[in-house]
Amino acid sequence: MTCRAILQYPDPRLRRRAQTVVHFDAALQGLVDDLFETLYASRGIGLAAPQIDVPLQVVAIDISASASAPQVFINPLILARSRIGTVEESCLSLPGVSGLVKRPTQLRVRAQDRNGVAFERDLDGLLAVCLGHEIDHLAGRLFIDALSFFQRLRLRRRLAHTGVARAQVFSAGAAPASAGSGTIAGRG
Repeated sequence: MTCRAILQYPDPRLRRRAQTVVHFDAALQGLVDDLFETLYASRGIGLAAPQIDVPLQVVAIDISASASAPQVFINPLILARSRIGTVEESCLSLPGVSGLVKRPTQLRVRAQDRNGVAFERDLDGLLAVCLGHEIDHLAGRLFIDALSFFQRLRLRRRLAHTGVARAQVFSAGAAPASAGSGTIAGRG
């Protein structure tokens, strides 16, 4: 297992759409292991493969307080969503940034495990919100895309000293919010 570097906003690779996983081989097993190693080292609760510069639809989540309940979702698809709530989110790719977004707190999902076995599950609460956040990463979206105009304005001012251009904060904001990294009111 290797702890990999997490891409940081505004890296354009965070905006790439992830590809469907078709080979459930040793390389994929290594990727899943690396995702968890990186997730635990960063003290997050969720991490998507695109955040470590691997454009594949692989998500690693562990929302347990003791980091002892790893869950993998490969090629996840949201079948149903309900109970929209306002939640505070943050992201390992945007350290120190958080904001309130609206996101479903109940999901029905279809995915595959690390061996390629398909499953469907009903998720609620933090797990549903976290997976929704990570699925956004698979589509090249970040939680800041779902922030209100005024939240993005505050974010732009905050990031101004880091050299992040105004267009980078606002152009992404036009992207629609949906139900995919990082931390969501969790360890990181």
